[in-house]
Amino acid sequence: MSGLPVIGSSEPWAGGVVSPRLTCVLAPNPSPMTLDGTNTWLVGDGPYLVVDPGPDDAGHLDAIVAAAGGRVSQILLTHGHRDHSEGARSLHDMTGAPVRALDPDHVLGGEGLAAGAVVAVSGAEMRVLATPGHTSDCLSFHVTEDAAILTGDTVLGRGTTVVAWPDGDLGDYLRSLQDLRGHAERAAAAMLLPGHGPVLDDPVTVIDSYLAHRHARLDQVRAAWDSGRRTPDQIVDAVYEDVPDNVRWAALLSTRAQVAYLESGG
Repeated sequence: MSGLPVIGSSEPWAGGVVSPRLTCVLAPNPSPMTLDGTNTWLVGDGPYLVVDPGPDDAGHLDAIVAAAGGRVSQILLTHGHRDHSEGARSLHDMTGAPVRALDPDHVLGGEGLAAGAVVAVSGAEMRVLATPGHTSDCLSFHVTEDAAILTGDTVLGRGTTVVAWPDGDLGDYLRSLQDLRGHAERAAAAMLLPGHGPVLDDPVTVIDSYLAHRHARLDQVRAAWDSGRRTPDQIVDAVYEDVPDNVRWAALLSTRAQVAYLESGG
């Protein structure tokens, strides 16, 4: 019953230099959920902002420091999931750079982050955007010099993201996509830099595809519910009929989020 299009590029992604101010150091943690691995983004021309240091992997952290020439000014998190944040404390210990995030539990040695804040570094300026939904603490970052938006897990370079219920909320996620679309259109954004997978061109079209996908999936869940399926497992069997066993848990989380959204009148 799934019948929904694949979103994003199917080409393998290895990270690398995107612009003189944007470099991706790809973490060695590929999986069905992290795609090619976690994208750690270096922003600026030195010293650098590091966005999402990824797993606490010594080789990866060394690669980040090497790519930055040892000059890291701040460490920023798009959200607190371990594949994005686990290495933050170790990178802080290696560089002395403060860790900044929306969730106070992840802030270390500096101030937190809030929507509307501007974080400046040599060669670049980033505006903080609130994009809750995947989790309650999700942020995105607009790099004005490159008309680029770092989206964390709000928009992925391949496929669609999980609404990580109960912390994640589908109503919030749909509003965040609409807000992100509006911001991308107003700012004439040229690319999305996701937390996993390749860079995406034409941000407005990509986000429109995400919104269409979510609404189509909601229609499928609603139809399954109306046909008498009541448990998340029954709905997953009907809607995500080809889901592999190793990511069924993710389909269950998104399904619970969709049912909660429908039960709230969405």
